[in-house]
Amino acid sequence: MKTITVFKGDGIGPEITDAVLSVLKAAHAPLEYDIYNVGEAEYEKNGALIPDAGFDSFERTKVLLKSPITTPIGKGFRSLNVTLRNKYNLYANIRPAKSNTAVHTPFSNVDIITFRENTEDLYVGVEEQIDENTVHAIKIITRTASERIIRDAFEYARQHGRHKVTCVHKANILKLSDGLFLSVFNRIAEEYSDIESDDKIVDNVCMQLVMRPETFDIIVTPNLYGDIISDLTSGLIGGLGLLPSMNVGTDYAMFEAVHGSAPDIAGKHIANPTALLWSACMMLEYLKEDTVAAKIRQAVDKVLQDGHILTPDLGGTAKTEEYTQAIIDNL
Repeated sequence: MKTITVFKGDGIGPEITDAVLSVLKAAHAPLEYDIYNVGEAEYEKNGALIPDAGFDSFERTKVLLKSPITTPIGKGFRSLNVTLRNKYNLYANIRPAKSNTAVHTPFSNVDIITFRENTEDLYVGVEEQIDENTVHAIKIITRTASERIIRDAFEYARQHGRHKVTCVHKANILKLSDGLFLSVFNRIAEEYSDIESDDKIVDNVCMQLVMRPETFDIIVTPNLYGDIISDLTSGLIGGLGLLPSMNVGTDYAMFEAVHGSAPDIAGKHIANPTALLWSACMMLEYLKEDTVAAKIRQAVDKVLQDGHILTPDLGGTAKTEEYTQAIIDNL
């Protein structure tokens, strides 16, 4: 029995966490849970966004299921997501976007996985006030970080039967920083002659994604572009409520929904737990519990296909708990 750490977050975080844990238990996932409240509500109550015991738990279990966290605005805090990624060197942010025939969008053939470098680029948050009218932000790209995320993308493609890896960059303007990322990509691509490779400028990619998304398979990109592009891909499949993610490094792994804490609907019991649930499935697969993950995915697909019990973001009227129970009934 594997113990994992769970951060319940705030906003809709506690609601969707409870939903996901109930599905995992009903599916007999061989897991035990070390659960902590984190985020703005925890800060207001106890003076810490994440309690020390939460960090200690993650360092013991090395696997974290995290629901959305609200970072206090105007109080000098950096994003907790960025903090966790940097503290535990979770360098690879992997976000799969796949069409589901039960969710109606203009696109029916999307199957894109974004590999986003997770620890550098503009997200290092290095800024300098030059004068009262000028601020500089530092973009950091290193060969080491570029090599590991690019190689991970190609290895994933080879291991999972994917056929193409596309490098997304702005090397036509950022000739040194993005130029380094692109040059590393081109060198590593030569080692994977069985995998098709190409590169595209980020603005062109955004256009191509909404015109011909079927031409993309795996995308690998620096931090900022990856954040933007993966949100765009979620729009192609029906929204952020359907986009899971994993953040992995050498020693630790964190699994989370991409969407935010949505405080405007917190407590209304209409939040869609699918993204966090599919993130939990990615976690199960990471833990080699593929059979349980497949059973949960099939149950979710059945509920989506039936279309009778859906949360409002999917065009239905069901409460979170009703949608969750429908998934459990289909296990």
